[in-house]
Amino acid sequence: MENGMDTIRILLADDHAVVREGTKELLNREKDLEVVAEASNGKEAVQLAIKERPDVVVIDFAMPELNGIEATRQIKAIAPATAMLVLTAYDSEQYILGFLEAGAAGYLLKDVHVDELIKAIRAVHAGESILHPAIARKLINRFVLPTEQRETQDALDQLTERELEVLRLAARGMSNREIASELTISVRTVQTHLTHIFGKMGVGSRTEAVIHGLRKGWLALEDAL
Repeated sequence: MENGMDTIRILLADDHAVVREGTKELLNREKDLEVVAEASNGKEAVQLAIKERPDVVVIDFAMPELNGIEATRQIKAIAPATAMLVLTAYDSEQYILGFLEAGAAGYLLKDVHVDELIKAIRAVHAGESILHPAIARKLINRFVLPTEQRETQDALDQLTERELEVLRLAARGMSNREIASELTISVRTVQTHLTHIFGKMGVGSRTEAVIHGLRKGWLALEDAL
């Protein structure tokens, strides 16, 4: 979502005030980032997301009243264009899958450097996925199907060959620019293909599209490394 100043508006949702204050101070140093609201619990995060309509919500899991997964689900239902970026200490498969299925576009652990967080905020705002490598591996192992169970024809019934190609490159963690270079097409064309893929799959992010492709067996292990 573009606004007049091209500033990415951010909502921070974390029950630790010190974490919020420190993160806010670091993010607000960037000219293109602005923390417009802070939530100390999941219920407040949903209310502020409705009121402020931020571009990106940076959210933790463990919060009072409503956990991060349920808050993410509610925010995405009301404001699907809002990108949800998880920043948490929890790396169990249960939480990862819960967040991604709720519509999160990225999942970072709290030990990341601030530069990685800033890069991730910009990436999810641009419609890209951000997953810690260890988390991506867990996701692949959970959903990937054996070759003989893959539904390639079913995939081609829904997606064009080029769209499937774009999806497979996205599953490898390539950015829109990298996909464009690989296929010798423009970044805008990549974005158009992804928009069509999302529409056909009924999803709102690259992460959701990759999960859908893995579940369906459209993507194999070699597609998602």
